[in-house]
Amino acid sequence: MLKMPNWYRQKYHNAVTKPVQHQALHLIASPIIVTILSVSPSWMAIAQQSPINPQPGQLRRQAQSAGNQISLNGRILPGAWIVKLGAVDQQVIYLSDGVFRQAMGVDFLNSNNPTRQPIQWFSSSPKKLVTLLQNGYRYLDVTNFAQQANWQLQINGNTLVIVTPQAQIKNIIVGQQPLNPPGTATIRENRVVVDLDNPTPWIVRQGLPIQPTQTPAADDPDAIAPKPTAPPNREWTVTLDAVADPALIERYTPAPAPTSLPNLIKQLLPETKPQPTPDNLIQKVEVVNNQTIISLSVPFGSAPRITTINNPNRLMIEIRPDAMVERNIAWANGLRWRQQFISLGGERFPVVWLEANPRNLTLKPIWTTPETLVGTAPLIQTAQKYLALAAINGGYFNRNNKLPLGAIRRDNQWLSGPILNRGAIAWNNSGQFYVGRLTLEETLIAPNDFRLPILFLNSGYVQSGAARYTPSWGKTYTPLTDNESILLVQNNEVSSQLSGGKAGQTPIPIPQDGYLLTLRGTAATTATQLSIGTKVTLASNTTPVDFSRYPNIIGAGPLLIQNGQIVLDAKAEKFSNAFIAEKAIRSGICTTATGTLMIAAVHNRAGGAGPTLAEHAQLMKQLGCVNALNLDGGSSTSLYLSGQLLDRSPNTAARVHNGIGIFWQQK
Repeated sequence: MLKMPNWYRQKYHNAVTKPVQHQALHLIASPIIVTILSVSPSWMAIAQQSPINPQPGQLRRQAQSAGNQISLNGRILPGAWIVKLGAVDQQVIYLSDGVFRQAMGVDFLNSNNPTRQPIQWFSSSPKKLVTLLQNGYRYLDVTNFAQQANWQLQINGNTLVIVTPQAQIKNIIVGQQPLNPPGTATIRENRVVVDLDNPTPWIVRQGLPIQPTQTPAADDPDAIAPKPTAPPNREWTVTLDAVADPALIERYTPAPAPTSLPNLIKQLLPETKPQPTPDNLIQKVEVVNNQTIISLSVPFGSAPRITTINNPNRLMIEIRPDAMVERNIAWANGLRWRQQFISLGGERFPVVWLEANPRNLTLKPIWTTPETLVGTAPLIQTAQKYLALAAINGGYFNRNNKLPLGAIRRDNQWLSGPILNRGAIAWNNSGQFYVGRLTLEETLIAPNDFRLPILFLNSGYVQSGAARYTPSWGKTYTPLTDNESILLVQNNEVSSQLSGGKAGQTPIPIPQDGYLLTLRGTAATTATQLSIGTKVTLASNTTPVDFSRYPNIIGAGPLLIQNGQIVLDAKAEKFSNAFIAEKAIRSGICTTATGTLMIAAVHNRAGGAGPTLAEHAQLMKQLGCVNALNLDGGSSTSLYLSGQLLDRSPNTAARVHNGIGIFWQQK
């Protein structure tokens, strides 16, 4: 291993130990000498600017600091943190559990006490950390944990700087192990064991499918193009804050395979690559910026399960179809994090869900930008913008123009109307819910009993007829189809008429004291009966009428369960045959017989694809749902909790338009 030059080591040592004038954390009064391969320039800058030893009494003048950014060994990451002043001027460091779990590799263990979170990280026995709920996050007191792990921490403005002891990878071992209990049939799965000299942060990410790298030579007339017999393997990467020996890197540096007819014929044989083997499980090992990245080729339907042990310090990576770890964590009063495999017809489905007591928590629709209905973003960003404790993606939307395709109602205000009589869930602030298929009927009424049905409200669903766009849509409306007739209605009076022209070209301001009435297709002829100055009124009601009694609504569909019975009828809700038959990752929301609300994500069955809609309905019923609604799914499925996604890697989650947020607030 390369050593740091003495002059550079001394510069680094001085940068993190010299007297300073600003904030610092008491636990780093005794600096750690770290042997490293290189130091990030950005970290050097932070280390030189950041204070270590405060002047006496300085911490008393600022009892609390907070921020939303972490510098971990020189890498800037999003992550909320708080530093409070405790007894005898001892600073107490709180990290949001999302960054603590996902960026550090800390494992959260089951618990029934929401004030203490048991964790495991390169240890033989769990540690219990005190929790703190504040501003949409749950924080963990990591003061003693960081001290015992010899972490250095310091504050630099909005950033909490964390430096962990430099670690070295001593060996990487690829092999197999029995996973079943003794006395049962042995199933052997592949695994990777990473030997370390020190505990160190790690992170796992899911990547893209790995396509075959060997193809027939263009000038070989006898070459046969391989036909895929199974979905391609998917790349997963495990990144450790540790440096691997060059010999290890060379061991796993792939050599280019020669293109030859025998190699191509071998690719055609399905038995040649049914599972990863010690020769092809690890695709590459490389060191980048003092991190070692291990790239794995994982079969479709499998994933890595990663655990840590100590004495010796090891990272254990198992490739298995049932990789999800089952959990049952009392996360906060009235909110429990659950995940387990649910069996259905011989298949096992990994389900991750949150159980919420609506008497302790508040639910609200959330969407990308409060000022407009146009736009998409990762759910993790939207939830943080609204300071939601938890959230799940909501209804459908047009991914191209980023417009809603279903009902959104918040605090008695319709933001977007329902379409196609699809399923929806409604609720109030007293913990009461209603689930059914929803239609909104609006009618514009003018003198001489002229009535114009308004088919769509603030919707990206475009059909012939009348549609209405209010200030909730945004400051302007840009025509969605050619040659729309547009009427401006202000103070219940038609104030202007104009032609929309070419679709997508001319934004038209939406009056703050009214709305735009857009007439498409044959409905455009009715504009002659709504001349400037015509007084108009609106009549509005829902079917069923029960929906009108609830201030908050999210629409999606299809409806899965109603009053304890599976009522799935996707065709009645105008879903396509392809959508109905598809096996995909699913999202759902439901209520139970005890009044509990559950938001759930169902991922690919062990060794296969996700559930069909019919399977999703049965799985939700097995969870105890008496009323359940299917939400948008596939890559949109995202289950958020305190700065993290519980059900998937954030890089695999698509941008979504809206969701349902869970908030911790007293009613």
